[in-house]
Amino acid sequence: MCTAATYQTKDFYFGRTLDYEFSYGDEVVITPRGYGFQFRHMGAMERHYAMIGMAHVAEDYPLYYEAVNEKGLGMAGLNFVGNACYNDPAPKGDNVAVFEFIPWVLGQCASVQEVRNLLEKIRLVNTPFSEKLPSSQLHWLIADRSQTITVESVKEGLRVYDNPVGVLTNNPPFDEQLFQLNNYMSLSPKDPENTFSDKLPLKRYSRGMGALGLPGDLSSQSRFVKVAFTKMNSVSGDSESESVSQFFHILGSVDQQRGCCNVGDDKYEITIYTSCCNTDKGIYYYTTYNNHQITAVDLHKEDLDGSGLVRYQLIQEEQIRMAN
Repeated sequence: MCTAATYQTKDFYFGRTLDYEFSYGDEVVITPRGYGFQFRHMGAMERHYAMIGMAHVAEDYPLYYEAVNEKGLGMAGLNFVGNACYNDPAPKGDNVAVFEFIPWVLGQCASVQEVRNLLEKIRLVNTPFSEKLPSSQLHWLIADRSQTITVESVKEGLRVYDNPVGVLTNNPPFDEQLFQLNNYMSLSPKDPENTFSDKLPLKRYSRGMGALGLPGDLSSQSRFVKVAFTKMNSVSGDSESESVSQFFHILGSVDQQRGCCNVGDDKYEITIYTSCCNTDKGIYYYTTYNNHQITAVDLHKEDLDGSGLVRYQLIQEEQIRMAN
């Protein structure tokens, strides 16, 4: 399971948690403009926008979980098991395999509006990367600093939703996730008033009671509500350090600890990593389950006109600064 979010102060930030019981070998990967993408049904894309994000590299191909391109457009794929539905390739339309969707979009789009135009021609198809890596069931959060959308390929067709919250988790479909916020419209970061009954002398006995009823479990719908509330009421300064720190706190509200989500066979879903990318500056930040120190990789410090992938292995061991 996963949670993705956007956040805006002076700059625009895009990131996600990746929650699972094991890792495929994740790396921060920069794809420069000259890396040649060979698409299964759409030919080659020899030149494109550079991008940075988290990926599993297989056969020198970046299988991105999420990425941001040099124009400030971000895109993340999240598990959508049981609802995602893909097509067989067809003579008409742009047949794009699911594993190619992020580079296909980020390689040629500079804004969400350009993505909307591209989606009118796209047909997401079930072509797998390989026998060992079948197509994942996903839906996507796509955002720039002006607008955010959610894209879902379901049995009824390709659905594109405006996303006014800038948050996405897993199931149910996004329109149902968004509707559930109606159940929490009375929540507030302020102290509550007694509207239960004027015949009862009810009193506040703790701070934070305005958010009483805010979900705290690890289900995808509850995580959507929790991060939406946390983000929409979030306050921070405009500096880079304040903004990045606050973003990690927002997603930290749904951090998954080992032992709390048993998926069977003594395996536990955990937050494998959390990412935050300043889309304006192209700086990608991350933490891992075993390393809470924020690590950063700067897209623009690499040769973006190169042709080879630039890969950074994750720092997994906890970095503790001793004070004495």
